[in-house]
Amino acid sequence: MEISRKELVTQIEHARNRLNQSIETGAAYETIYQNSIELDHLISQYIASNL
Repeated sequence: MEISRKELVTQIEHARNRLNQSIETGAAYETIYQNSIELDHLISQYIASNL
């Protein structure tokens, strides 16, 4: 099932907030890394949806 662009934007915003919060609170490297991977994946999906 394909996610709408609007939903992707919402998910990207939430993922960005989680990443920022994990960095600001000094979370473990693995947590920051996983949050970063999740955000990158969502951004890739958004870019692909615009092609």
